[in-house]
Amino acid sequence: MPLAVVTFEPHPREYFMPDLAPFRLMNASARAHRLEKLGVDLLAELPFDAHLAGLSAEAFARDILSEGLGLRHVVVGADFCFGQGRRGTATMLRTFGARFGFDVTIADLLTAETGAVSSTAIRASLSEGRPRDAAQMLGHWHRIEGPVLHGDKRGRVLGYPTANMSLEGLHVPKLGVYAVLVDVLDGPHRGTFRGVANLGIRPMFARKTPNLETFLFDFKGDLYGCQLSVGLVEYLRGEMRFDGLDALIAQMDQDSAAARAALATS
Repeated sequence: MPLAVVTFEPHPREYFMPDLAPFRLMNASARAHRLEKLGVDLLAELPFDAHLAGLSAEAFARDILSEGLGLRHVVVGADFCFGQGRRGTATMLRTFGARFGFDVTIADLLTAETGAVSSTAIRASLSEGRPRDAAQMLGHWHRIEGPVLHGDKRGRVLGYPTANMSLEGLHVPKLGVYAVLVDVLDGPHRGTFRGVANLGIRPMFARKTPNLETFLFDFKGDLYGCQLSVGLVEYLRGEMRFDGLDALIAQMDQDSAAARAALATS
């Protein structure tokens, strides 16, 4: 049987609490890309709307999983909840599966050296500037994925041209400078590179909305419009305000050297 993943878009929490601060670790395209790399054959991305939110646990198992998708075996975590009001449990799904023609495996929850593995714990690690702890729980570097956008182009004047990416809709890790691994996913420069990135608001230039600006080591070329996947490897320092451009460039030189050293052992 093909390996499939069933998920929702938007995330149910976004549907019920649209004013909630961004919490997602991946946008939909990054999630699809990660699942493809893991060998998933089919991705069923169900539109989460009033109809789906209103289905009882039994109706979800019957109408969506059995009759709609034709699933024959379902694997869920031990804390899985489903149906209107999250009233369905993993044990209930096993009962429904026996009734509607699919088997159910209930997977034990995972633990790591840092404790229980959960999206909450991963977000906490990222918020505290601990990307390696987040990676231990994720099974890969935490990645920010999206198109390269046009910025203010100050980096090229400073000798550090950067690829700018939006963080819209995503949980924002601790602001500062990171050593990063970068995958250029399409275009003529497709490949893997090392680099240093600033995640933040650039206090020296009074930007209000945080974004990600990545400088790729030993790279020349135009990345505008290309899809990038930037993996956070090591938190190097917090954001700083500088007295002038000379001080900023000197610090960028130091950050690049620190990033190269951190990536040499990653």
